[in-house]
Amino acid sequence: MYEKDGEKYFVVDSHAHFWDASRGNWVPGAENYAKGWIDCFYGYHQLAPPETHWEWDEFVQVSEDRFVQDMFVDGHVDVAIFQSTYLTEWYRTGFNTAARNHVLTEKYPDKLITNGRWDPRDGDAGLKQLEEDHKRYNLKGVKLYSAEWREGSRGWKLTDPEAYRFLERCQELGIRNQHVHKGPTIWPLDKDAFDAADVDQAATDFPALNFIVEHAGIPRIDDFCYMAVQEPNVYAGCSVVIGALMHARPKFFARVMGELLFWVGEDRMTFGGDYNIWTPKWQVEGFVDWQMPDDEAFDDYPRLTTASRKKILGLNAAKLYDIPVPAECQLPAPEIPKQPEAPAEQLA
Repeated sequence: MYEKDGEKYFVVDSHAHFWDASRGNWVPGAENYAKGWIDCFYGYHQLAPPETHWEWDEFVQVSEDRFVQDMFVDGHVDVAIFQSTYLTEWYRTGFNTAARNHVLTEKYPDKLITNGRWDPRDGDAGLKQLEEDHKRYNLKGVKLYSAEWREGSRGWKLTDPEAYRFLERCQELGIRNQHVHKGPTIWPLDKDAFDAADVDQAATDFPALNFIVEHAGIPRIDDFCYMAVQEPNVYAGCSVVIGALMHARPKFFARVMGELLFWVGEDRMTFGGDYNIWTPKWQVEGFVDWQMPDDEAFDDYPRLTTASRKKILGLNAAKLYDIPVPAECQLPAPEIPKQPEAPAEQLA
């Protein structure tokens, strides 16, 4: 929990990892891709304040103790959600699998939630695995990596017929939250495979599911916003938006936040620190302090309020995942306007 100026913020970090990108986990023959992937992450890491930078060797794989310290002791995070990413073409045991993540979730069940994943190219075997994962991890959400390479394929779309089979099964199982990576590319994946256009149709066709578009579609922020404003079950996941832009690109950050607040709205935005690309402490503290620039170029954007910050930092994700929120961190219930009393002659 974070407290500033007498206000208490319940923080749900809805985009965290416990990855293993160490050399020993690189697939023989694919070392250049495995190293290139984590090097790209490390490049994004440099966009944080210099005092938060790590050495490469500690970045590729963190210990359990370091994770707990950075997230829950120093980082103000109350609950974190693991977004599982497999990448088994390059990492022998996977990059950030549900099984690896869940080792920590079982140790800290009040602090961590394990999300699964699915890939339509896995077919019937993938559907069976999804069902097994749902039973094992009590899945409420999944992470979807539509640009992931697999056996010569360099991506898939939510609108693919096979993808619809998985969305239908998620709907039946009650796995409501579909976290879709639609944002900056990571080498060597293809930028166009991260285009958020396919979310539009899927969100319309599956209104019982929530589509949390991780990284809010950047750099295609305008395309994402004009799509998301039409779809009430599409959310803007602000991982990378805050971590990559708030410090390194403050003017662009203001524009992105302004567009999201104007079109998508504060009720459909979620915080994600994207650990361990970045640690959450500076992001949470910086976001609570952040104000829209006092510049006429930003005059037509909404302003953040304390309530806005509370929603984005935790309350919106808590609602999606049915996470209990302490009373002191909740927003006051809106007052119900009193109905005017009828004149006495009408009562007679």
